[in-house]
Amino acid sequence: MFKRTFMLTATAVIAAVGLSAPVSAQSEEEVTLLVSPLSFAFPHFVFMVEQMEDEAALIGNVNIIVADGQLSSPKQITDIEAAIVQGVDGIIVAPTDADSLAGAVRMAIENGIPVVTVDRPVNGVPDVLANVAADNYIGAVAQGEQVIADFPEGATIVNLQGIPGDKTANDRNGGAHEALDAAGDSYIFVSEQAANFSRDEGLSVTENILTGLGDAPAVIIAANDDMALGAVQAVEARGLTGQVAIYGYDGSKDALRAVRDGTLAGTVDQFPGEQGRTAVRILVDHIRNGTVPESDNILLAPIAITSANLDMAERISLIGE
Repeated sequence: MFKRTFMLTATAVIAAVGLSAPVSAQSEEEVTLLVSPLSFAFPHFVFMVEQMEDEAALIGNVNIIVADGQLSSPKQITDIEAAIVQGVDGIIVAPTDADSLAGAVRMAIENGIPVVTVDRPVNGVPDVLANVAADNYIGAVAQGEQVIADFPEGATIVNLQGIPGDKTANDRNGGAHEALDAAGDSYIFVSEQAANFSRDEGLSVTENILTGLGDAPAVIIAANDDMALGAVQAVEARGLTGQVAIYGYDGSKDALRAVRDGTLAGTVDQFPGEQGRTAVRILVDHIRNGTVPESDNILLAPIAITSANLDMAERISLIGE
């Protein structure tokens, strides 16, 4: 789908995509954007949208209309169709389903409204201006490599997976396996089950797994922080705190607190704030100046966060709140 891919650290994004600095609001036309995040049930998207709104204020004369996707493709489709009728200038969407949203995104583009996808792409719509996301595969490799660094002699591992069939879930599962499978037979997956990126399901699925296993695993990896924090609850309820190392993915505020406090061994920061800010800059620059980004697939490189490098986390300033 995408012609070229840029792999960037968060600090390299602005220079690499060729964006100019924000200009005074008085000198620029007013721009209205629809932002449709996957779901505000996930702290990842709450923070991402907050950063989009901050970036819009910084640029000036940029209005953002937020429509929570509520994990519902029909809801996102309806919201996009309404935005087309309303005549917004651009759309940023984190699609609930890469296939289902394609028709609505295509309709927006056909009506002259540029679209940037964020966090994940849509399928079959090559005219999307850009996809801005973290490389979830690389991030999951980093998660697996952190497990290897912490358990050099090997470990038994429970793998809490995301939504079956979801690209993000597939990439995170694949990256974790790439790192851990290549590390040798001493890293053994004793159970792998979907918990659908949900904290409640992370708790219940982990409870069921621990009941079935008999012996507690050395490690639990989770494809997002909510599932990891649910696993923390299950482990605490069984009196296994300190015996099972749990690793999340997202770098959420709650997860960073848990890393600081020692209840999570680590998480992976995929810089959702910079994803959101970059998406806004690209879209506004295109609307106002006709600028086309150098790449239509801009991927940030996630990093593993532990207590040793907690200060590198994007949301570190929030964990005291």
